[in-house]
Amino acid sequence: MRITIEKPKLAKALAHTASVVERRNTIPILSNVLLTADDDALTLTATDLDMEVVETVDSTISAKGAVTVPAHMFNDIVRKLPDGDVSIERDAEQERLTITSGPSQFSLQTLPADDFPTLSVEDLDHTFEISAADLKRLIEKTRFAISTEETRYYLNGIYLHAAESDGRETLRAVATDGHRLAQVEMPLPDGAKGMPGVIVPRKTVSDLLRLSEAGDDSIRIELSPSKIRVSAGQVVLTSKLIDGTFPDYERVIPQDNDKRLELDNGTFEQAVDRVSTLSSDKGRAVKLALSGDTLTLSVNNPDSGSATEEIPVSYDADALEIGFNSRYLLDIAQQLESETAEFLFADPGSPTMVRDVKDTSTLYVLMPMRV
Repeated sequence: MRITIEKPKLAKALAHTASVVERRNTIPILSNVLLTADDDALTLTATDLDMEVVETVDSTISAKGAVTVPAHMFNDIVRKLPDGDVSIERDAEQERLTITSGPSQFSLQTLPADDFPTLSVEDLDHTFEISAADLKRLIEKTRFAISTEETRYYLNGIYLHAAESDGRETLRAVATDGHRLAQVEMPLPDGAKGMPGVIVPRKTVSDLLRLSEAGDDSIRIELSPSKIRVSAGQVVLTSKLIDGTFPDYERVIPQDNDKRLELDNGTFEQAVDRVSTLSSDKGRAVKLALSGDTLTLSVNNPDSGSATEEIPVSYDADALEIGFNSRYLLDIAQQLESETAEFLFADPGSPTMVRDVKDTSTLYVLMPMRV
Protein backbone atom coordinates (compact mmCIF):
# COMPACT_ATOMS: atom_id res chain seq x y z
CA MET A 1 0.00 0.00 0.00
CA ARG A 2 1.41 3.37 -1.07
CA ILE A 3 -0.47 6.70 -0.98
CA THR A 4 0.26 10.38 -1.56
CA ILE A 5 -2.27 12.85 -0.18
CA GLU A 6 -2.45 16.54 0.65
CA LYS A 7 -2.08 17.20 4.37
CA PRO A 8 -5.21 19.43 4.80
CA LYS A 9 -7.45 16.77 3.22
CA LEU A 10 -6.03 14.01 5.41
CA ALA A 11 -6.17 16.13 8.57
CA LYS A 12 -9.82 17.05 7.98
CA ALA A 13 -10.84 13.43 7.34
CA LEU A 14 -8.96 12.23 10.43
CA ALA A 15 -10.60 14.88 12.62
CA HIS A 16 -14.02 13.49 11.61
CA THR A 17 -13.17 9.81 12.03
CA ALA A 18 -10.91 9.93 15.10
CA SER A 19 -13.67 11.65 17.11
CA VAL A 20 -15.57 8.33 17.12
CA VAL A 21 -12.69 6.38 18.67
CA GLU A 22 -12.69 6.13 22.45
CA ARG A 23 -9.43 7.06 24.19
CA ARG A 24 -9.53 3.89 26.29
CA ASN A 25 -10.38 0.55 24.73
CA THR A 26 -10.19 -2.99 26.04
CA ILE A 27 -10.25 -4.23 22.42
CA PRO A 28 -7.04 -2.97 20.71
CA ILE A 29 -8.47 -2.88 17.16
CA LEU A 30 -11.16 -0.38 18.28
CA SER A 31 -8.39 2.14 19.03
CA ASN A 32 -7.44 2.05 15.36
CA VAL A 33 -8.66 3.67 12.16
CA LEU A 34 -8.95 1.53 9.03
CA LEU A 35 -7.16 2.93 5.97
CA THR A 36 -8.24 1.49 2.61
CA ALA A 37 -6.45 2.59 -0.58
CA ASP A 38 -8.38 1.86 -3.76
CA ASP A 39 -9.03 3.57 -7.13
CA ASP A 40 -7.58 7.06 -6.53
CA ALA A 41 -9.22 7.39 -3.12
CA LEU A 42 -8.29 6.77 0.49
CA THR A 43 -11.16 5.63 2.72
CA LEU A 44 -10.89 6.09 6.49
CA THR A 45 -13.19 4.09 8.77
CA ALA A 46 -13.56 4.30 12.55
CA THR A 47 -16.02 2.63 14.92
CA ASP A 48 -16.86 2.13 18.59
CA LEU A 49 -19.29 -0.75 17.71
CA ASP A 50 -22.27 1.60 18.27
CA MET A 51 -21.32 4.13 15.63
CA GLU A 52 -19.24 4.06 12.46
CA VAL A 53 -17.86 6.95 10.40
CA VAL A 54 -16.52 6.42 6.88
CA GLU A 55 -14.87 9.23 4.93
CA THR A 56 -13.45 9.06 1.42
CA VAL A 57 -10.68 11.42 0.32
CA ASP A 58 -9.16 11.94 -3.12
CA SER A 59 -5.52 10.86 -3.20
CA THR A 60 -2.86 9.38 -5.44
CA ILE A 61 -2.73 5.58 -5.02
CA SER A 62 0.54 3.97 -6.15
CA ALA A 63 -0.29 0.60 -4.56
CA LYS A 64 -3.66 -0.56 -3.22
CA GLY A 65 -4.11 -2.11 0.20
CA ALA A 66 -5.70 -1.82 3.64
CA VAL A 67 -4.33 -1.56 7.17
CA THR A 68 -5.28 -0.17 10.59
CA VAL A 69 -3.25 2.22 12.76
CA PRO A 70 -3.85 3.88 16.16
CA ALA A 71 -6.40 6.62 15.38
CA HIS A 72 -5.50 9.33 17.89
CA MET A 73 -1.75 8.92 17.44
CA PHE A 74 -2.11 9.07 13.66
CA ASN A 75 -4.33 12.14 14.00
CA ASP A 76 -1.80 13.90 16.26
CA ILE A 77 1.05 13.13 13.85
CA VAL A 78 -0.81 14.43 10.79
CA ARG A 79 -1.88 17.63 12.56
CA LYS A 80 1.77 18.41 13.38
CA LEU A 81 3.21 17.61 9.96
CA PRO A 82 4.45 20.50 7.79
CA ASP A 83 2.09 21.65 5.02
CA GLY A 84 2.44 19.83 1.71
CA ASP A 85 2.01 16.28 0.46
CA VAL A 86 2.02 13.34 2.86
CA SER A 87 3.36 9.97 1.76
CA ILE A 88 1.95 6.86 3.46
CA GLU A 89 3.50 3.46 2.84
CA ARG A 90 2.88 0.08 4.44
CA ASP A 91 5.65 -2.41 5.17
CA ALA A 92 3.70 -5.69 5.33
CA GLU A 93 6.62 -7.76 6.57
CA GLN A 94 7.40 -5.58 9.57
CA GLU A 95 3.73 -4.66 10.13
CA ARG A 96 4.60 -0.98 10.05
CA LEU A 97 3.12 2.10 8.38
CA THR A 98 5.58 4.83 7.41
CA ILE A 99 4.33 8.43 7.20
CA THR A 100 6.61 10.93 5.47
CA SER A 101 6.22 14.67 4.89
CA GLY A 102 9.15 16.92 4.06
CA PRO A 103 11.93 16.21 6.60
CA SER A 104 9.57 14.35 8.99
CA GLN A 105 9.17 10.59 9.07
CA PHE A 106 7.13 8.42 11.44
CA SER A 107 6.70 4.66 11.70
CA LEU A 108 3.56 3.26 13.34
CA GLN A 109 2.63 -0.25 14.44
CA THR A 110 -0.33 -1.71 12.56
CA LEU A 111 -3.04 -4.33 13.02
CA PRO A 112 -4.56 -6.37 10.16
CA ALA A 113 -7.47 -4.81 8.27
CA ASP A 114 -9.31 -8.16 8.30
CA ASP A 115 -9.72 -7.89 12.09
CA PHE A 116 -11.52 -4.54 11.87
CA PRO A 117 -15.24 -4.83 12.78
CA THR A 118 -18.00 -3.36 10.60
CA LEU A 119 -21.41 -2.15 11.70
CA SER A 120 -24.10 -4.30 10.09
CA VAL A 121 -27.05 -2.39 8.65
CA GLU A 122 -30.45 -3.84 7.84
CA ASP A 123 -32.91 -2.22 5.41
CA LEU A 124 -33.22 1.51 6.02
CA ASP A 125 -36.82 2.04 4.96
CA HIS A 126 -37.13 5.81 5.23
CA THR A 127 -34.91 8.21 3.31
CA PHE A 128 -35.10 11.99 3.17
CA GLU A 129 -32.86 15.00 2.66
CA ILE A 130 -32.46 17.97 4.96
CA SER A 131 -30.30 21.08 4.70
CA ALA A 132 -27.20 21.25 6.88
CA ALA A 133 -28.56 24.46 8.44
CA ASP A 134 -31.84 22.75 9.42
CA LEU A 135 -30.06 19.74 10.92
CA LYS A 136 -27.74 22.04 12.88
CA ARG A 137 -30.72 23.98 14.19
CA LEU A 138 -32.62 20.85 15.28
CA ILE A 139 -29.56 19.75 17.27
CA GLU A 140 -28.39 23.07 18.71
CA LYS A 141 -31.83 24.04 20.00
CA THR A 142 -32.33 20.78 21.90
CA ARG A 143 -29.07 19.06 22.81
CA PHE A 144 -28.48 21.08 25.99
CA ALA A 145 -31.53 19.33 27.53
CA ILE A 146 -30.28 15.77 26.86
CA SER A 147 -30.08 13.79 30.10
CA THR A 148 -26.71 12.53 31.33
CA GLU A 149 -28.36 10.14 33.79
CA GLU A 150 -27.48 6.62 32.63
CA THR A 151 -30.33 4.97 34.57
CA ARG A 152 -32.87 6.76 32.33
CA TYR A 153 -31.05 5.71 29.19
CA TYR A 154 -34.02 6.49 26.94
CA LEU A 155 -33.47 10.21 27.74
CA ASN A 156 -29.78 10.08 26.70
CA GLY A 157 -30.48 11.42 23.22
CA ILE A 158 -32.69 13.52 20.95
CA TYR A 159 -36.11 12.11 20.03
CA LEU A 160 -36.61 12.68 16.29
CA HIS A 161 -40.06 12.00 14.87
CA ALA A 162 -42.81 13.11 12.50
CA ALA A 163 -45.49 15.17 14.24
CA GLU A 164 -48.41 17.47 13.51
CA SER A 165 -48.57 21.10 14.61
CA ASP A 166 -51.58 23.35 13.87
CA GLY A 167 -52.58 21.06 11.01
CA ARG A 168 -49.07 21.05 9.49
CA GLU A 169 -46.85 17.99 9.21
CA THR A 170 -43.50 18.60 10.89
CA LEU A 171 -40.20 16.93 11.71
CA ARG A 172 -39.76 17.46 15.45
CA ALA A 173 -36.75 17.08 17.73
CA VAL A 174 -37.25 16.83 21.50
CA ALA A 175 -34.85 16.41 24.41
CA THR A 176 -35.52 16.35 28.14
CA ASP A 177 -33.77 15.41 31.36
CA GLY A 178 -36.88 15.56 33.52
CA HIS A 179 -36.03 19.09 34.74
CA ARG A 180 -36.30 20.95 31.43
CA LEU A 181 -37.56 20.14 27.96
CA ALA A 182 -36.59 21.57 24.57
CA GLN A 183 -38.66 21.15 21.40
CA VAL A 184 -37.99 22.41 17.89
CA GLU A 185 -39.67 21.56 14.60
CA MET A 186 -39.47 22.23 10.87
CA PRO A 187 -41.64 21.32 7.86
CA LEU A 188 -41.61 17.56 7.26
CA PRO A 189 -39.12 16.75 4.45
CA ASP A 190 -40.23 14.68 1.46
CA GLY A 191 -39.80 11.00 2.26
CA ALA A 192 -40.01 11.40 6.05
CA LYS A 193 -43.76 10.74 6.31
CA GLY A 194 -44.41 7.57 8.31
CA MET A 195 -40.86 7.48 9.67
CA PRO A 196 -40.43 5.72 13.03
CA GLY A 197 -39.84 7.86 16.10
CA VAL A 198 -36.15 7.35 16.95
CA ILE A 199 -33.85 8.34 19.82
CA VAL A 200 -30.46 9.48 18.50
CA PRO A 201 -27.73 8.91 21.16
CA ARG A 202 -25.81 11.83 22.69
CA LYS A 203 -22.46 10.87 21.15
CA THR A 204 -24.02 10.50 17.69
CA VAL A 205 -25.70 13.89 18.12
CA SER A 206 -22.28 15.51 18.70
CA ASP A 207 -20.88 13.95 15.53
CA LEU A 208 -23.96 14.95 13.53
CA LEU A 209 -23.42 18.53 14.65
CA ARG A 210 -19.84 18.36 13.37
CA LEU A 211 -21.15 17.00 10.05
CA SER A 212 -23.70 19.81 9.75
CA GLU A 213 -20.89 22.34 10.19
CA ALA A 214 -18.61 20.70 7.61
CA GLY A 215 -19.88 22.78 4.69
CA ASP A 216 -22.09 20.44 2.61
CA ASP A 217 -25.49 22.04 1.95
CA SER A 218 -27.61 18.89 1.69
CA ILE A 219 -27.58 15.96 4.11
CA ARG A 220 -29.20 12.60 3.38
CA ILE A 221 -30.78 10.71 6.30
CA GLU A 222 -31.76 7.03 6.13
CA LEU A 223 -33.67 5.43 8.99
CA SER A 224 -34.88 2.15 10.39
CA PRO A 225 -36.27 1.55 13.90
CA SER A 226 -32.77 0.57 15.13
CA LYS A 227 -30.23 2.39 12.90
CA ILE A 228 -29.61 5.78 11.34
CA ARG A 229 -27.28 6.57 8.44
CA VAL A 230 -26.35 10.14 7.61
CA SER A 231 -24.46 11.07 4.43
CA ALA A 232 -22.89 14.47 3.89
CA GLY A 233 -20.54 14.85 0.94
CA GLN A 234 -17.73 12.29 1.35
CA VAL A 235 -18.71 11.36 4.93
CA VAL A 236 -21.12 8.58 5.91
CA LEU A 237 -22.07 8.16 9.58
CA THR A 238 -23.96 5.05 10.68
CA SER A 239 -25.19 4.65 14.24
CA LYS A 240 -27.29 2.41 16.41
CA LEU A 241 -30.30 4.12 17.98
CA ILE A 242 -31.30 3.97 21.63
CA ASP A 243 -33.51 0.93 22.13
CA GLY A 244 -36.20 2.34 24.37
CA THR A 245 -39.47 4.27 24.46
CA PHE A 246 -39.30 8.04 24.77
CA PRO A 247 -41.85 9.26 27.33
CA ASP A 248 -45.09 10.98 26.33
CA TYR A 249 -43.47 14.41 26.55
CA GLU A 250 -46.56 16.30 25.34
CA ARG A 251 -48.25 15.59 28.68
CA VAL A 252 -45.75 17.83 30.50
CA ILE A 253 -46.09 20.76 28.09
CA PRO A 254 -48.49 23.14 29.89
CA GLN A 255 -51.56 24.19 27.92
CA ASP A 256 -53.35 26.49 30.38
CA ASN A 257 -50.61 28.71 31.82
CA ASP A 258 -52.28 32.13 31.88
CA LYS A 259 -49.74 34.37 33.65
CA ARG A 260 -47.83 35.95 30.76
CA LEU A 261 -44.48 37.69 31.15
CA GLU A 262 -42.54 39.43 28.37
CA LEU A 263 -39.01 40.71 28.91
CA ASP A 264 -35.82 41.68 27.13
CA ASN A 265 -33.93 38.41 26.81
CA GLY A 266 -30.44 39.93 26.82
CA THR A 267 -31.13 41.98 29.96
CA PHE A 268 -32.65 38.94 31.67
CA GLU A 269 -29.73 36.66 30.74
CA GLN A 270 -27.18 39.13 32.13
CA ALA A 271 -29.16 39.63 35.35
CA VAL A 272 -29.47 35.87 35.94
CA ASP A 273 -25.76 35.46 35.28
CA ARG A 274 -24.88 38.21 37.78
CA VAL A 275 -27.07 37.15 40.72
CA SER A 276 -26.27 33.44 40.24
CA THR A 277 -22.63 34.22 41.06
CA LEU A 278 -23.66 33.65 44.69
CA SER A 279 -25.86 30.59 44.13
CA SER A 280 -24.63 27.34 45.67
CA ASP A 281 -23.02 24.80 43.34
CA LYS A 282 -25.49 22.16 44.47
CA GLY A 283 -28.81 23.90 43.88
CA ARG A 284 -27.94 26.95 41.76
CA ALA A 285 -31.37 28.33 42.71
CA VAL A 286 -32.52 31.82 41.75
CA LYS A 287 -35.88 33.30 42.81
CA LEU A 288 -38.02 35.31 40.41
CA ALA A 289 -40.50 37.69 42.11
CA LEU A 290 -43.05 39.34 39.82
CA SER A 291 -45.08 42.35 40.87
CA GLY A 292 -46.49 44.78 38.34
CA ASP A 293 -43.95 45.61 35.67
CA THR A 294 -40.93 44.69 37.79
CA LEU A 295 -39.10 41.39 38.01
CA THR A 296 -36.81 40.95 41.01
CA LEU A 297 -34.19 38.23 40.76
CA SER A 298 -32.63 37.15 44.03
CA VAL A 299 -30.22 34.58 45.42
CA ASN A 300 -29.74 33.87 49.08
CA ASN A 301 -26.81 31.64 49.99
CA PRO A 302 -26.24 31.11 53.76
CA ASP A 303 -22.58 30.31 53.09
CA SER A 304 -21.65 33.38 51.04
CA GLY A 305 -24.32 36.10 51.06
CA SER A 306 -27.18 37.40 48.93
CA ALA A 307 -27.78 39.22 45.64
CA THR A 308 -30.78 40.96 44.06
CA GLU A 309 -31.42 42.73 40.78
CA GLU A 310 -34.55 44.37 39.37
CA ILE A 311 -35.38 44.58 35.68
CA PRO A 312 -38.40 46.16 33.92
CA VAL A 313 -40.82 43.71 32.28
CA SER A 314 -44.31 43.50 30.84
CA TYR A 315 -46.57 41.58 33.26
CA ASP A 316 -50.20 42.21 34.26
CA ALA A 317 -51.19 39.07 36.22
CA ASP A 318 -51.21 38.43 39.99
CA ALA A 319 -47.95 38.76 41.91
CA LEU A 320 -45.88 35.59 41.75
CA GLU A 321 -42.73 34.15 43.32
CA ILE A 322 -41.10 31.13 41.67
CA GLY A 323 -37.64 29.54 41.76
CA PHE A 324 -35.53 27.98 38.99
CA ASN A 325 -32.10 26.48 38.51
CA SER A 326 -30.06 29.43 37.19
CA ARG A 327 -28.02 27.21 34.86
CA TYR A 328 -31.21 25.97 33.20
CA LEU A 329 -32.52 29.53 32.80
CA LEU A 330 -29.26 30.59 31.12
CA ASP A 331 -29.26 27.54 28.83
CA ILE A 332 -32.72 28.45 27.54
CA ALA A 333 -32.00 32.19 27.29
CA GLN A 334 -28.98 31.41 25.11
CA GLN A 335 -31.20 29.53 22.61
CA LEU A 336 -33.59 32.42 22.01
CA GLU A 337 -32.83 34.40 18.86
CA SER A 338 -35.17 37.38 19.15
CA GLU A 339 -34.77 40.18 21.67
CA THR A 340 -38.00 39.38 23.53
CA ALA A 341 -38.68 36.23 25.56
CA GLU A 342 -42.12 35.09 26.67
CA PHE A 343 -42.70 33.17 29.94
CA LEU A 344 -46.05 31.52 30.68
CA PHE A 345 -46.61 30.66 34.36
CA ALA A 346 -49.37 28.81 36.21
CA ASP A 347 -48.22 28.73 39.85
CA PRO A 348 -44.94 28.29 41.81
CA GLY A 349 -45.18 24.49 41.72
CA SER A 350 -46.10 23.90 38.06
CA PRO A 351 -44.03 23.75 34.86
CA THR A 352 -43.31 27.04 33.10
CA MET A 353 -43.25 27.46 29.32
CA VAL A 354 -40.69 29.70 27.65
CA ARG A 355 -41.01 30.82 24.03
CA ASP A 356 -39.13 32.94 21.55
CA VAL A 357 -41.61 35.67 20.57
CA LYS A 358 -40.55 35.67 16.90
CA ASP A 359 -39.94 31.91 16.55
CA THR A 360 -43.05 29.77 17.03
CA SER A 361 -41.21 26.59 15.95
CA THR A 362 -39.40 26.30 19.30
CA LEU A 363 -40.63 25.93 22.86
CA TYR A 364 -39.01 25.20 26.20
CA VAL A 365 -40.47 23.87 29.45
CA LEU A 366 -38.82 24.39 32.81
CA MET A 367 -39.67 22.74 36.12
CA PRO A 368 -39.56 25.10 39.11
CA MET A 369 -37.61 24.44 42.30
CA ARG A 370 -38.06 25.47 45.90
CA VAL A 371 -36.15 28.54 47.03
